Amino acid sequence: MQDLREIIYSQDLALKKNWYSPVADAYNKVRPNYPQAIIQPTVEIAKLSHNSKILELGCGPGNATISFAQLDFSMVCLEPSPTVCKLAKQNCLSYPNVDIQQITFEEWELKTGKFDAVLAATSFHWMNPKIAYKKAADALKDDGCLILLWNMTPQPDYEVYRQLHPVYQTHAPASDRYEDISTQIRTVKSFGQNALNSGWFQNLISDYVVCQATYFVDDYLLLLGTLSPYLKLESCIRDVLFSGLREQINHLYEGKIQVSYISAFQVMNKVNF
Repeated sequence: MQDLREIIYSQDLALKKNWYSPVADAYNKVRPNYPQAIIQPTVEIAKLSHNSKILELGCGPGNATISFAQLDFSMVCLEPSPTVCKLAKQNCLSYPNVDIQQITFEEWELKTGKFDAVLAATSFHWMNPKIAYKKAADALKDDGCLILLWNMTPQPDYEVYRQLHPVYQTHAPASDRYEDISTQIRTVKSFGQNALNSGWFQNLISDYVVCQATYFVDDYLLLLGTLSPYLKLESCIRDVLFSGLREQINHLYEGKIQVSYISAFQVMNKVNF
């Protein structure tokens, strides 16, 4: 993943803009939203009020956008993929205070000191850190906050993973990985520490909840198809892998699978020099 991100934010903005375009509809359908147990404390810690202005980075089809729009915040939301941006605009038609723009944060013309919060929902890790931390801080008012939300990769129970392991080993061994909850917690912690280490933010407050969801096999495979390790696969390899997974899940688990993942928030203050 890290090597892929280096390519995307350092060398090829065109790839970044279109990375999720082929799976935009699937992303919109099956990627989980953010629970209120994450949204509500975020709003309170950041001290957002009815008149607050939020800049959202990489809004996707609006998985987090809608939760904040429903609270009547004024939002400018940046999304580089033209296909995903179109979905976001459709999903946010009911919220006139939401302005969705098709552009990367790196290319966006900075509005200095305008926003009460900069929000990034499972997106900040795609951005060039040499640009993003300072630019996010510059976009904030002096008392503004950076809000990072994270929905980590939904994972089946480890015993289920073991049953599916041979399918991966046969068709796509490089995609065979398992990430338990403790690993996800450490990964999210590292994201917050990276923001603090940038020197532009301080006073990190964070928390997480463990979420569970059940997917029928077709939707589960759609979900996998929106994840970068599977997007990188050649389509012929991905097809035979998914065919094998479908067969196993239908045979062993009656065509549905339960997954777990952490949903987390990190709120931190801008450093004023």
